[in-house]
Amino acid sequence: MSKTKNVVIAQSGGPSPVINNSLRGIIETCKMFPDKFGTIYAGYHGIEGVLKEELLNLSAQDEDEVSLLRNTPAAGSIGTCRYKLKKDQQEDIQRVIDVFKAQNIGYFFYIGGNDSMDTAHKVSVLAKEKGLDLIAVGVPKTIDNDVGDSEFKLIDHTPGYGSVAKFWTCYIQNANEENAGSSPADPVLVIQAMGRKIGFIPAAARLADTKRELPLQIYMTESGIGIKELADNVNDQLKKTGRVIVVVGEGFPVGDLGESKDAFGHTQFSASKITVEQAVVNYLNKEGLKARGSARGQVPGTDQRHAMVYASNVDLDEAYRLGQKAALIAIEDGNGYMSTILRKPGLIYNVEYDKVGLEKVANSERSFPDKWLTKNRIDVTDDFVKYARPLIGEDWVSIPLVDGRMRFAKFKQIFADKKCPEYIPQTFRK
Repeated sequence: MSKTKNVVIAQSGGPSPVINNSLRGIIETCKMFPDKFGTIYAGYHGIEGVLKEELLNLSAQDEDEVSLLRNTPAAGSIGTCRYKLKKDQQEDIQRVIDVFKAQNIGYFFYIGGNDSMDTAHKVSVLAKEKGLDLIAVGVPKTIDNDVGDSEFKLIDHTPGYGSVAKFWTCYIQNANEENAGSSPADPVLVIQAMGRKIGFIPAAARLADTKRELPLQIYMTESGIGIKELADNVNDQLKKTGRVIVVVGEGFPVGDLGESKDAFGHTQFSASKITVEQAVVNYLNKEGLKARGSARGQVPGTDQRHAMVYASNVDLDEAYRLGQKAALIAIEDGNGYMSTILRKPGLIYNVEYDKVGLEKVANSERSFPDKWLTKNRIDVTDDFVKYARPLIGEDWVSIPLVDGRMRFAKFKQIFADKKCPEYIPQTFRK
């Protein structure tokens, strides 16, 4: 580009403990190149903020607050959304162009999962078609770890997954203490994991017990097992150990849940009339247990993706570097890429940062590899443990406390002056 252009950074989809560190990586790297990047804005609540021309001025924020993004979870700093740019909604598409032209935007960074990469791809293609001098770059984020391909050649793992895996490592350890102590009355503990119909999150429960000493069973959609077989497995385990911990993915097939769907068309399991955990507990108690007592259930919920105390330092560092890499891609490579992370071969965990075309990851959805399921389909192999173990790190994250409370980033609500007419996104119109 021949002259300085302004920047818009936005986030989309479900948050994670480390999403703001990718944001920090982009901000701090852009500031290193004042001859390339002008004012840095955030699309407040993702692409919705762009459509509404609600652009939070990140260049006007205190450096200390930007630094605090490292240990600030979820997406409260600049917001997120689940708004999808659809091909048939041409007014929305034109509105993005109009806002970017009016605000002299030359760089667009979108942090998110597979659907977010689709949005970034649409914007990158749109720029070319409309003759807009714009560079769009994606930054991966999803706790589900489902962006990319099942061969892990496009991306090894996504920021957010390492932290949710650490959450489950610690959660199962604590749940085991509960179950071991209360098993005479509550021999079966059923715990539901997030991840929709992708099994990477429930699989992470195995990291709590790599020596396989606990009575732990893991059920994911990819297991290909029904609820009756689950009950049989549970009772077989009860005969052996007198207690069992069941980790079940929220997409495990148990019948009609009364599901609802989000704007991307994904099932919102946490917003269904009944959870998978409830269905499993009800079935087990109805059919009967081969032990005294009852099955009980737990659903950790969104704690999995915003509990900063469980964040992985490895995950935080990698999220930051992917944000840095995205800014460098914008300078060195141009439009239409996502920053990516690839694992180097060898016994010692090591990674490198690269780029991949947005068209290759837009709307991608890799599944949990069948080779990482054990023969009985209710556990994961040691190869999965070798893959996931480095991602959770070795130490606790350090979170600043003030008056006994966690100190998170607090941005001033300074917005760009609006230059376009008021606009209601097409999906929100009655």
